Amino acid sequence: MSTFSRRGFLGLTSAAALGAGLSACTGGGTSTSSGGATGAASNDLRVFTYEGDETIGLFKAQLKKFDQQAGTTTTVESLPGSGAAVYPDKLRTQLLGGKGPDIWRIWGGQIGSPFAKAKQVLDLAPYYQKYGWDSSINKQAIEGMTFEGMKAGLPLLSLGLGAWYNKSLFAKAGVSAPPKSYAELEEVNDKLVAVGVTPCGLGGKYGWDIMRLFEYLLEHTAGPELHDKLLTGDESWDRPEVVEAFTLFKKWQDKKWLPQGALGLDPSDVEPWYVQGKTAYTIVGPWTEAAAILSAKKSPSGFGNFELPTDKTPARHSGFVEGYMINAKASNPDKAAELLDFLAKPETQKALQITASTVKGAEPDPKSLPLSAEWAQKYGSNPFYTIQDQAFPKKQADQYFSVQSDLLQGSVKPDAAAKKMQEIVSAWAKS
Repeated sequence: MSTFSRRGFLGLTSAAALGAGLSACTGGGTSTSSGGATGAASNDLRVFTYEGDETIGLFKAQLKKFDQQAGTTTTVESLPGSGAAVYPDKLRTQLLGGKGPDIWRIWGGQIGSPFAKAKQVLDLAPYYQKYGWDSSINKQAIEGMTFEGMKAGLPLLSLGLGAWYNKSLFAKAGVSAPPKSYAELEEVNDKLVAVGVTPCGLGGKYGWDIMRLFEYLLEHTAGPELHDKLLTGDESWDRPEVVEAFTLFKKWQDKKWLPQGALGLDPSDVEPWYVQGKTAYTIVGPWTEAAAILSAKKSPSGFGNFELPTDKTPARHSGFVEGYMINAKASNPDKAAELLDFLAKPETQKALQITASTVKGAEPDPKSLPLSAEWAQKYGSNPFYTIQDQAFPKKQADQYFSVQSDLLQGSVKPDAAAKKMQEIVSAWAKS
């Protein structure tokens, strides 16, 4: 990841939306944008995103509203569910093929950074000044999409992950309150298994979802200071704290605290299982309230959330930032920036049911999103560690996922996994 600190902001995204439309931007003439780019003038815009099916209608409705007032025609292509394991490569392929989108959604950290370093994105500094984004967007979130001084993206979501659980299944197991320590969490897991309930619903397909468990275990065994240094390659992974985290990771599978065959399960299928009563909880962000609970027409009162206990000070959770970038070769950068400004309006954020927006005035409404508001109130001021698939570049993240998979399949032991991780991270840090 980039070396800036992104602690102190939290949030999340609605699980958002897919469109169709793969038409490339066309048009005649030239126009010079506020960002200094020159290209064929066009009122056609194409957006590439990884929005989920649950809120696609909301997203498309807002883009239609923008088109009506801006005189544009915006098409959307989405690759939902695959996360950082697939989406960045698909985007990179499009850009290298010369038919990249005008605007794309992306994560910060080492996922968004390569597009800035390759000069494939527009420097948004002029638009920050034009639209006053510096004063309307969370400053720490802006840092998450600033690379080597360049404002490469507009962050609209700052996301924090915790445990979201089904109250009735906790009650079935005799659990009256969320655990306050790691030992208590293990006790909760055992009680759930004893009554025939799978505790934690995570899917191993693509690697990034089940990773949320390992990074939490590493925070528990290593603590904040060491965890951060491991992510930047400033400390060796070949150490007892990492071995212990991998040992616990395997324990969660062996004790059936994860779904059977978890490695082959698709996260988009597994994540809502806690709402459906198939698992007791999952590790997810507040977007799940709109995407899983409300979309299933369930009452939020039947569910709760808590920060996974690490037994360390300060208490932290996993977090990351998301936003949008504009193609350096966009045919109409000014219209693209106008669309980003539209998305950054508090009323648009609320219409999109964004549950942890970076936009001032778009905080979650306790009446419509009570659990998201509760999460923000309880844990919003807590720091977070960078989610690990954003802390590493794509190549290293993929190698890391392979280590996770090998460990859970039993082909490598925890000490060997720690050594392999040191090889992966040290090679990246040296480069």
